[in-house]
Amino acid sequence: MNQTHTSFIIQGGSALHGSVKVAGAKNAAYKLMIAALLGSNESKILNLPAISDVEMVAEVIESLGGIAKAAGEGTRIIDPRSLNSFQIGEQYGAVSRASTLFIPALLVRFGEARVPLPGGDQIGERPLERHFAGLEKMGAVFSREEGMLVVQADGLRGTHYKFTKNTHTGTETLLMAAVLAEGKTVLENAALEPEVDDLIVLLNEMGADIKRTTHRTIEINGVAQLGGATHKVMPDRNEAISYACAALATKGDIVVENAREQDLRAFLDKLDEAQAGYEIKDYGIRFFYKGPLQATELTTEIHPGFMTDWQPLWAILMCHAEGVSTIHEAVMQNRFQYVEVLQQMGAKIESWQPEVNNPEQFYNFNWQDAKAEDVRAIKITGPTNFTGGEFTVHDLRAGATTLIAAISGTGQTTLHNVEQIERGYSAIDEKLVSMGANIQRLGSD
Repeated sequence: MNQTHTSFIIQGGSALHGSVKVAGAKNAAYKLMIAALLGSNESKILNLPAISDVEMVAEVIESLGGIAKAAGEGTRIIDPRSLNSFQIGEQYGAVSRASTLFIPALLVRFGEARVPLPGGDQIGERPLERHFAGLEKMGAVFSREEGMLVVQADGLRGTHYKFTKNTHTGTETLLMAAVLAEGKTVLENAALEPEVDDLIVLLNEMGADIKRTTHRTIEINGVAQLGGATHKVMPDRNEAISYACAALATKGDIVVENAREQDLRAFLDKLDEAQAGYEIKDYGIRFFYKGPLQATELTTEIHPGFMTDWQPLWAILMCHAEGVSTIHEAVMQNRFQYVEVLQQMGAKIESWQPEVNNPEQFYNFNWQDAKAEDVRAIKITGPTNFTGGEFTVHDLRAGATTLIAAISGTGQTTLHNVEQIERGYSAIDEKLVSMGANIQRLGSD
């Protein structure tokens, strides 16, 4: 894998104007590529974002002997027929959460999968036991060997499994395991995210038999074989929110093309509370500054609530709002690493401890993983005049948050390790510059 070292130099003070097209969703794209490995023929995945996570998954597929060939803008042909290995290189575990998603396809083809434990953003424990317990009920056996996770199964069998807590990736993992398992699988308390639905659409296009029945319940009838399909990745709702927040924070006016109201409803409802401007059109959504933003109270929730990925970006808006805002993180164990940087840039943010009667049930992360030093909630006193500085990006959303703060403030900001941002955003600097931001890229291979 090529490692680049890239920095952005940002001059603050420019309002954003114009339009930006939302790319395919990061949190769907690379998973759809992996799901295509379940087929007996090639699949074409369209509208893939030009991000490092997609490139890395293509690299992993090819390291396993498969084909993940670029075939036009945003398109890859995924052909599993030449797969010849069930072991993913250890180096991929440190940089991505994708490795465990390969388990179903490798079990189906080889009866064994050897994968590194996943890395990715440092935002708290990732409760993988929610995935593994379901796979064990389907007949998978887990062990560890020389730092690798070893999974074996002499055929997967349908099962009835209820997730103890909502898990987006766990639902996707068990969906991929169930489509070719023997018999029927019922998943209860399954995730409702639109990216999960995008995966269901692809698998059904390939010949699977999946349907949502009652609330948070998915039924899968195993089939003997899947074919190939051509599928277009849904638009990235996190990218849409990022540009919306950038426009509002800079007192700008932009159109986010391809943004879908049904994916962003919880965010739009909060914009109403903050008295921000937006218009829903057939081409997307216009976001515009129409006057001072007002303070709000926010608690993150699993879909269809206000998404945890959006809360660092929302914090930027609340830094610009008048009054005291609160943000309570109920989905991720530890998602306030960005606060220290915003404080250094001039934000008035303090942590606080909300009263929660039943934390084991209230929080979506495993309460036993909680640490005394974890921050559960913050109070923001605005408005803030962000000033520049020099910072290193440690995770995707926090990096995007710092970038937007820098654009909406004054002075010069230098951001290092922007590769973390580019894991989830295609050409973010170019898109922002095209709308009036002042960003210079410095880097080398």
